Amino acid sequence: MFTSFEDLWVHLADNYIVVVSIILFGIGFTTLLFSRNLLKKVVGLNIMDTGVYLLLVSMGFIDGRHAPIIANGVTDTAHYINPIPSGLVLTGIVVSVSVTAIMLSLIVRLYEKYHSLNLDVIYELRNKEEHA
Repeated sequence: MFTSFEDLWVHLADNYIVVVSIILFGIGFTTLLFSRNLLKKVVGLNIMDTGVYLLLVSMGFIDGRHAPIIANGVTDTAHYINPIPSGLVLTGIVVSVSVTAIMLSLIVRLYEKYHSLNLDVIYELRNKEEHA
């Protein structure tokens, strides 16, 4: 493990992208968990997505290698990065945009019906409708 506090800081400084990814995921998760506002929950989910995408991209990057596009006749795979993490991130972004659009459209419908974005207020109004 780490022999001193300085070793820990050096290790964190070398892996700052991973640390930033974890912090972004944590911020998004706490926003998603503790916020009662529906729009803030959507923003929290998008921040979580960003942290995951940053982590995937950072794991797929290899210093000194290029994008997997054959140039100058070089076909050796040692010169190129792995394209799978980039493809996963692209697919994730498309899915994330679609899910965000659906969530926002549902939030608009809820606001039109209950005139609030607070989950507690929506639950109370819904319970009143059921018992009336």
